[in-house]
Amino acid sequence: MSDSVTIFLSAGEASGDQHGAELARSLRRQLPDVRLVGLGGSEMAEAGVELIAGLDRLAILGFAEVIRHLPDMLRLRREVRERFERESVDLFVPIDYPGFNLPMARWAHDRGTPVVYYIAPQVWAWHESRAKRLAEFSDEVCVVLPFEEEFLRRYGANARFVGHPLLDRVGPLEPERADGSSRMTPVGGGRSDRPVLGLFPGSREQEVRRMLPVFLEAAQRLSATRPDLQLRVARSRDLSPALFDGCPTGTVSTPEEVASTSTAAITKSGTITLQLALNDVPMVVGYRVSRSTAMLARRLLRIPHIALVNLVAEREVVPERVQERMTSEELARAAEPLLDTGSPERREVLDGLAFVRSRLGEPGAAERVARRCVVALRKARGGAS
Repeated sequence: MSDSVTIFLSAGEASGDQHGAELARSLRRQLPDVRLVGLGGSEMAEAGVELIAGLDRLAILGFAEVIRHLPDMLRLRREVRERFERESVDLFVPIDYPGFNLPMARWAHDRGTPVVYYIAPQVWAWHESRAKRLAEFSDEVCVVLPFEEEFLRRYGANARFVGHPLLDRVGPLEPERADGSSRMTPVGGGRSDRPVLGLFPGSREQEVRRMLPVFLEAAQRLSATRPDLQLRVARSRDLSPALFDGCPTGTVSTPEEVASTSTAAITKSGTITLQLALNDVPMVVGYRVSRSTAMLARRLLRIPHIALVNLVAEREVVPERVQERMTSEELARAAEPLLDTGSPERREVLDGLAFVRSRLGEPGAAERVARRCVVALRKARGGAS
């Protein structure tokens, strides 16, 4: 493809920013003259995407919160459409974030712009009606969870399992020694016999404000019975450091660093649970939303678990503590045996995480999606696939 093309990438949260950045780099390798514009965070910007807006305008959690931010979201949608028209966008690549991206996919499709949806919205969890819309408005849907391809094809989507992009971000596992000490790296680096508890309170400001105080209190409970316990707290790079002022000095680091050095973790639900699984880190998943959001979710959710690792395994391989059960006492009680490298609870979770890893496909997701983007562009220009 000799002519320069413009591709619009649209991500609305930290994990989408990471995967969008990998895709941007893959697109540049396959289309050296491509121009990339869109929505995302610092990682996509560093990968050469010209951003219209950052995650501070996009990372909104919960039904009630979305309603409060609706005027700004509608303004942003108008801005995006104006930029689409001005830039003569050749391909739209929405990355998850269905509340914003599905309406934009419909708009792009209706104006004749091909749409390759990367990381399908979790329509299998709720709003199955969105599956029909996804099929109607997308030329192709590149899915990253193994069960999504068959599910979406039932609704008429041209769905393709491309493997999970986290496989390209997490290196090969270091074999765990018999005493489990390979997962016990101190904050300063090197080897340690002291266990490390990682806390992962989320990538959105609202999540951190809601999760972090409870997670820290759980860590304090564990420290009372395990004085040797070391603490590490994960902060996504687009979040303000001020949100983590209550953490002990020297404990805050990047999610990747915390995941690679933790013995066990207390974490929110979402993509981070897969990242921890790929790092062989047993975890307890805790999550809490506003009361109004929880009431609506209970009526709409169609899944037995909230943790992605449990959904991929199709059984509970890690404990979940949700809403009223997400207390510091419950989290500490569930996490305590996971810090003991000889406990049967830890071994059972590790076996479950190994099964999850086996279901996530092979590395190279971003390259596969970039190839599908090239195919979609050629088809739009009347070329062969």
